[in-house]
Amino acid sequence: MAIRKWVAASAVALLLAGGAPGAWAETKAPAIAAASPESAGFSAEGLRKLDTHMQGLVEKGHLPGVTTMLVRHGKVVNFEVHGKKGFDGPPMTKDTIFRIYSQTKPVTGVAMMILFEEGKWTLDDPVSKFIPEFANLRVFKSVNADGSFETVPAERPPTMRELMSHSAGFAYGLVPDNPLDKAYADKVLGARSRDDFVKAIAEIPLVDQPGKRWKYSIAVDIQGLIVEKLTGMSLGDFMKQRIFDPLKMKDTGFWLPAEKADRLASLYLWSPKVNKLVPADGFMVLDISKPPVMASGGGGLVSTNADYARFAQMLLNGGELEGARILKPETVKLMRTNALSDTIMNSSEPPFNTARGRGFGLDFAVVLDSAKAGPQGEGTFSWGGAAGTWFWIDPKNDLFFLGMIHILNKGGDPAIKDIDDDSAKLVYDALIDPKK
Repeated sequence: MAIRKWVAASAVALLLAGGAPGAWAETKAPAIAAASPESAGFSAEGLRKLDTHMQGLVEKGHLPGVTTMLVRHGKVVNFEVHGKKGFDGPPMTKDTIFRIYSQTKPVTGVAMMILFEEGKWTLDDPVSKFIPEFANLRVFKSVNADGSFETVPAERPPTMRELMSHSAGFAYGLVPDNPLDKAYADKVLGARSRDDFVKAIAEIPLVDQPGKRWKYSIAVDIQGLIVEKLTGMSLGDFMKQRIFDPLKMKDTGFWLPAEKADRLASLYLWSPKVNKLVPADGFMVLDISKPPVMASGGGGLVSTNADYARFAQMLLNGGELEGARILKPETVKLMRTNALSDTIMNSSEPPFNTARGRGFGLDFAVVLDSAKAGPQGEGTFSWGGAAGTWFWIDPKNDLFFLGMIHILNKGGDPAIKDIDDDSAKLVYDALIDPKK
């Protein structure tokens, strides 16, 4: 999944990380039933190769630990943990908690679609209907000698469809030498209130005209703000009430109570200066011991493999799990349907276009052509997080896969740079009887 390189930098979104108060339940999420590899169409030997690969990365020091889960036909086929929570820490466990960074985005997308089903918004609504400050956005043209921006008016307001598919024209603050990203890093990611956040975005020009380009952006944090505006609730409370509690996701939230702190994996950063992993610190590692002021819908959640598996199974089931209906099947299908314009899909600019066989739906990357994007089945939808967590959901083969590590800038180490692609190849090589 080459698109993962576009996810990796998103940890800076945690400058806004936070969430609402809300009691954490003490019981763990109920386990998904297990099945033998053979009964689910997999080769046991093939899945041992997956385990051997992950264990090898740990033994060679590329990772302190990793946990992976493979589920097919609603049953766990493979759930393994390797290594430790930190190089000098206790063993990794199946209930280890991770900062999932941008893997928060699909959850925020589901929160948005709950409100979509309730008629609170439509895909063709202008974003300014919900955030009036975005009514007269302008578009970047050039930088003046004094450092100010030369701009032109937006041809039209960006729509909610474009907001949900990173094609509205907003930036993110991830490219230090880009003047717009620098402005975002200084003013948007550094905002200390919702009002300052909105004001900064409204004042900084769009990267491009709405609908003309896919640009990874602050869009999902804007979505989180819209959820709050439409419900009168904090994003954390809304997610807890409408997603986490119904799905029995007991270890997912925007902050971590003290009694669960020892379950959090240590966070590392691949440092090009010393060519190895070092403990992560600085602005990407915010305090999650208490509910911060503003929840980051784009990157603020912590979760476990088992919890996120319940979220993934709900989506694979078409919006329902164990009697808890979160979304209608047609809504889930809409989320995993390409939402990008023909202009974007016919371009050669990565990472999403017809030539690459990949598109982007509503807060998910989607596989349109397995021959070009493989090995996942057509219709697979996926995303991941800056610290190396990744997942894909493959409706064609009725399976999903989750992997969790805790490494920022993993792309610096060739051995783990493509851990998601490597896991996909090993999983589908092991799927010897897809019709089972």
